[in-house]
Amino acid sequence: MAGPKARMSAADIEAAEWHGRLGARNVDTRTIEDFFAWRQSPANAAAYARVETVWSGTARLAGDPQVTEALNAAFSRRTQRRRPPRLLLGLAAVGAAAALAGGFSFWLQSRTVFSTGVGEERLVRLADGSSVRLDTASRVRVRFDGDRRFIELQEGQAFFTVAHDASRPFVVAAGDARVTALGTVFDVRRDGAGVKVILVSGAVEVADSAGAAKRMTAGQQAKVTKAGVTTRAADVDVETGWVDGRIVFRDAPLRAAVAEVNRYLPEKIVLDERVTGRASVNGVFRTGDRDAFVSTATEVFDLKASAGPGGTIVLTGRNE
Repeated sequence: MAGPKARMSAADIEAAEWHGRLGARNVDTRTIEDFFAWRQSPANAAAYARVETVWSGTARLAGDPQVTEALNAAFSRRTQRRRPPRLLLGLAAVGAAAALAGGFSFWLQSRTVFSTGVGEERLVRLADGSSVRLDTASRVRVRFDGDRRFIELQEGQAFFTVAHDASRPFVVAAGDARVTALGTVFDVRRDGAGVKVILVSGAVEVADSAGAAKRMTAGQQAKVTKAGVTTRAADVDVETGWVDGRIVFRDAPLRAAVAEVNRYLPEKIVLDERVTGRASVNGVFRTGDRDAFVSTATEVFDLKASAGPGGTIVLTGRNE
């Protein structure tokens, strides 16, 4: 067994640096791509596995005199270089790994948060080859381990393209809903009414908080509320148009259409409460294109648009 002063390799130091960068609250796609390019080297992959393994076991090793000695040695060797606390501990953990063992089995857990602001969309490519496209004002947390691929949709909407891996189910948690897939394409949206799942291709199982589950087939939608899970046929083009930057309306009530357009706007459209009894909205609009929607609504529904507080646009009846 190597002594506690065993020298760390360049790969070990780089692995600790990557561990610190990937542990940040928000990590951009470029960083993830650069990391996986770096990890293509077997030596780098092994070094990162050592950092992750020791990091996960740090709490169990607290107080061990040999670990303490190794950590102190690792810190003392680097007192001339300032690093973030997480990175320093990562480097020290590698030192402890060199002192305590000759190698570790590969274990990787991604704990990364991705988010978008109002009007933003983002495509995230995951470690297993899957991808997640985030809609406006959305947030997901990614956690992968050896047995399961787990995504928590904390708010908003996301479109998932899942790489097939029969040994590791792909699970999306959103409120009371749990969506489980192996290799498929589906959309999940959280809103005040619950959670809606649109299945584009493949098959998924959707369960509620009580564990009651239903299996979906392509072209269906599921709604998960406190009352349970219900499924029916879906208009996939309408429900997933946002992936291509489109909002598709087919017989949508005007007030519902305004609410949907507003999801992409920092400066909203305000529909006067006295505007009632209007026909449904049909058409396709670019996400974030407020002017086009307002122009169409005023012409088709005989409305008047005027400037409101905070940059809003207020729609009222012509005679009001």
